[in-house]
Amino acid sequence: QVQLVESGGGLVQAGGSLRLSCEASGRTFSNYAMGWFRQAPGKERDFVAYISRSALSSTYADSVKGRFTISRDNAKNTGYLQMNTLKAEDTAVYYCAAGPPITGRREVPNKYDYWGQGTQVTVSS
Repeated sequence: QVQLVESGGGLVQAGGSLRLSCEASGRTFSNYAMGWFRQAPGKERDFVAYISRSALSSTYADSVKGRFTISRDNAKNTGYLQMNTLKAEDTAVYYCAAGPPITGRREVPNKYDYWGQGTQVTVSS
């Protein structure tokens, strides 16, 4: 089992920045790929970003490309999502997820085995 705990969410003005963290415990974090998803009220959970175990490969949703950066520090068992130039439409609960390496569709939630409880990000316009 891998336990994931997100932090770093909050209220920010449009154009501002936040950095989310995802701390992992349990099994060896470096054995798992990691993803970030988000879910706005009344909407499905959407893919945001993916990073491979070694951090050599990453994938982003078109809506966040150029604004968000996913990273990880395996020595600290922690993943990150740096979010810049935030927009009102980025408002959502953000979840980190972990699972085996994904070579196919990384945006599919059921490819991931473990999920955090989520952290709220609210962007005021």
